[in-house]
Amino acid sequence: MLRPRFHVSDALSRGATLELSPAVSNHITRVLRLRAGKQICLFDGTGLEATATIVEAARRGTLVHIEQVDVKSRESSLQITLAIAMSRGDRMDTVVQKATELGVQSIVPLVTDRTELRLSSERAGKKEARWRNVAISACEQCGRNTVPMLLHPQPFKQALERFSDCTQATKLILHPEASFSPLESGCRELILLIGPEGGFSEHEVADAKASGFRTLTLGPRVLRTETAPLVAIAIAQARWGDLLG
Repeated sequence: MLRPRFHVSDALSRGATLELSPAVSNHITRVLRLRAGKQICLFDGTGLEATATIVEAARRGTLVHIEQVDVKSRESSLQITLAIAMSRGDRMDTVVQKATELGVQSIVPLVTDRTELRLSSERAGKKEARWRNVAISACEQCGRNTVPMLLHPQPFKQALERFSDCTQATKLILHPEASFSPLESGCRELILLIGPEGGFSEHEVADAKASGFRTLTLGPRVLRTETAPLVAIAIAQARWGDLLG
């Protein structure tokens, strides 16, 4: 049986005793009902994974003793950056969660011409914190020990400037009228641009092409903004990454 996994911000060191956060402790005691003597798995988000034994279980703070620390990478050989227009409701949460499970290394929330969600600095900070927590929870579930990098929401043109130095990457922008297939050539680094509900504007597509992006279609049906990136990532991981081993 797999041991429950929890993310911690503390340094993982063999032989150390850690007090887990109230949130994690509450989950351990009230949801999982674990008691002293049970083993759990801890990871720090940077690649380290530890086996720990519960010494004392309490809702406000559970003490654990770290038995062993290992460097265990479950990262894909395909480096994927997902740059996606922000969407309303919980759709962005879904994208962050599933993209994390599928092995994306970094996520860039975009503000495009047709992005409906507009955030103040304060709201953007709260959204970033929420999305990071979603990514951490996804890592706990899927076994990743490295939490994807989540960048601050940024304008579309600023993102293009950021990607201009990625000269070795395969750069694709989803567009329903494109004809390019992602199975045509090899790839080690991939940057995906995904638009909002209304799609990218014509001049955004033109700017992306001028920046080295090729247009990509996923078939004859128009996919929702939370569906398209997951389909594209799954295809890329199956062809170039580790989805099929």
